[in-house]
Amino acid sequence: MPEPPDWDYCGRGAQEATDPIGCRGVHVPGHASCLAHLADDERAAYFAGLTPGDDIDHRGTPFTNSLLGALLRSLSDHAGRSILGKVRFMGATFTGDAVFKGVAFNDVADFTGTTFGKADFRWATFKDDAVFGRVTFDGVASFEEATFSALATFKGTRFTGEALFEFAEFTGNTLFEGAAFTDEARFAAATFTSYAWFSEAEFASAAWFDRATFNGPAGFDRATFSGNAVFERAKFSASAGFGEGRFTGNAVFDRATFTEDAVFERATFDGGLFFAEAPFPRNVRFSEARFTSLPSLGPLVCREQVDLSRAVFETPVTVEAAARELCCERTQWKSTAILRLRYATVDLTDAVLSSPVAVKPVQTAPFDTASGTPMDEIMLIPLDPSVRVVSVRGLDAAHLVLTDVDLTACLFSGAFHMDQLRLEGRCSFAPTPTGVHWRWHWCKPWLYWWSRRRTLAEEHYWRADHAGARNSDPPRGWASRPPRPSRVRDPGPESLAATYRELRKAYEDSKNVPGAADFYYGEMEMRRHDRTGTAFAERALLGAYWLLSGYGLRALRAVLWLSLAMGLTVLGLMAGGLPTHAPLPNATGTLAGSTIALQANQPDLSITGGRWTLQRAGRAAQVAVNSVVFRTSGQNLTPAGTAIELASRITEPVLLALVVLAVRERVKR
Repeated sequence: MPEPPDWDYCGRGAQEATDPIGCRGVHVPGHASCLAHLADDERAAYFAGLTPGDDIDHRGTPFTNSLLGALLRSLSDHAGRSILGKVRFMGATFTGDAVFKGVAFNDVADFTGTTFGKADFRWATFKDDAVFGRVTFDGVASFEEATFSALATFKGTRFTGEALFEFAEFTGNTLFEGAAFTDEARFAAATFTSYAWFSEAEFASAAWFDRATFNGPAGFDRATFSGNAVFERAKFSASAGFGEGRFTGNAVFDRATFTEDAVFERATFDGGLFFAEAPFPRNVRFSEARFTSLPSLGPLVCREQVDLSRAVFETPVTVEAAARELCCERTQWKSTAILRLRYATVDLTDAVLSSPVAVKPVQTAPFDTASGTPMDEIMLIPLDPSVRVVSVRGLDAAHLVLTDVDLTACLFSGAFHMDQLRLEGRCSFAPTPTGVHWRWHWCKPWLYWWSRRRTLAEEHYWRADHAGARNSDPPRGWASRPPRPSRVRDPGPESLAATYRELRKAYEDSKNVPGAADFYYGEMEMRRHDRTGTAFAERALLGAYWLLSGYGLRALRAVLWLSLAMGLTVLGLMAGGLPTHAPLPNATGTLAGSTIALQANQPDLSITGGRWTLQRAGRAAQVAVNSVVFRTSGQNLTPAGTAIELASRITEPVLLALVVLAVRERVKR
């Protein structure tokens, strides 16, 4: 059975079997009936005793259009405007049109649990709290140009017809939490000075917030928009929250203005999402949002971060953004995607790519709006418009395409299928510190000279940490590791060698063999420094390979060693390898019983005049040059010279081969 109200109620029409309570209208003061069931003369006397600004209490009272009109006329001033004090209409029922047009509510107006047919509150003013919690509007609810100076609550209210709040002004906190809008909800050009809370509101049809102004925080968390949600030209001066919202139709934010963060965390977008000419001075967050049929996102202009972490894109999409940061950590791309970016630092940590995803910078000009005019990017102009990728850790790189991006600080550890990564255009990596450097090692000063090559940021961090463990001053030029979460483990030489190997293969598969040379060099370097996975003998061999020719990639180094070897050969031959005289060969034989002695007549190969003469230097150089190609010089040598020549015939051709190999690796097609 229904519970009786907690006030003295009329009880007219009560039936024990079907309605034991009857009329729930509160007693009119001095009477035992509600206003609707008073006798005509008693009602007239009651109306006559009212003056503008009086408090009225008609809880649970059923009102007709004529009864409400008579009540409001009795509270009208000389200008014909109804002025009410404290109003208590809780649980009242308004049959037909409830016309409160232009009424002034000078005190609290409480309509909790009231049922309206068609309600007209146009131009009404609420100077104190306006309470419409759990109200049912079965017809059109008109609040156009109404003014709410204090709290306005429509919590749990149901709007069956159109809800019209166009040009309404909400000065205090506004609560539409859990409100249900069956027909269109129109808040066009409405002004919300304080907090506007639409959490868990349900918009079954179109929701119009175009040109609305939100001067305080706007909360649409867990709201459901089954039709189009139009926030075109809306102004959000504080944070705007749409977390866990559901957008079935199009969400239109064209030319909207966001002063603080715009949060769309865990929101679901089944239709389009449009942000044409909508700048975001701070952050816009789509973390854990779901996009089921979104063809394009943006262009977004954001001074700080666009957060797409853990978002899910189920259909092909083009994301256009000009922002300082784009976070795609754990983002799922279930179809193809193109990220057209400017100024952005991109984080793709643990992203899931089921189809090709391309990161492509747009550096030549700002994004265009729908009307063809350039987007306003003045907040980002001081920044470099290039795009930087800082992490692909944990990513399946088989579907990733990077074009003209900066990979100077990119972390590759933990990524897999790196050999299938596509690097197109000019992708830059971290360079080595060039020139000659020195530092103390084993209590002695050591000189280092690194030739310029492309390296991974993780090699920089490893070398800086490795040197710092032995010396408080890391080598100049190697970048130190920035702060990172403690759960992130820095890769060692073995892991870096594997990463370099896969990147080398990616370049080789794209027919860019010279571009793969630096990654081969990095792979060999990490193997040489790996004290756990590489045996000592192998590391010694790699050390010799590095020292002689830079792993067959440094032609100048091999040329220097070849020149040094040939110079030492020349000096050795001059010192004791060339004889000072060479006797002519003799031959003795018998002819017709007589002994015949023959002496061969050949050029004199003896060298006189001292050990350090130009003649001896020329002969020694000839021997050294011929030794490089395994040709005999025809020069008589001493036993020591023979040994020197033999050694040069073994070492110098090897060094020459290293020179040829290094040149070949740099020009190979």
